[in-house]
Amino acid sequence: MRHLTYKILLHKEPEGQYTVTVPALPGCVTFGENVDHAIQMAREAIELYIEELQARGEDVPDDSTTLEYSLNLTA
Repeated sequence: MRHLTYKILLHKEPEGQYTVTVPALPGCVTFGENVDHAIQMAREAIELYIEELQARGEDVPDDSTTLEYSLNLTA
């Protein structure tokens, strides 16, 4: 079994919930009532996405070689 790494992006919605996207897995999107719930839902969505890729015999991408930086700018 291979160790996979995924970056997830949590976007806070005006209603207070969180939308989660997984950049390495196009279309992998889920939601959570709070940060902890959003992370739990992301884990489930990623696992299901990987299962589907494996069932189709497709490669399973991950973020193990991706570097991440955040830039803060003043405009």
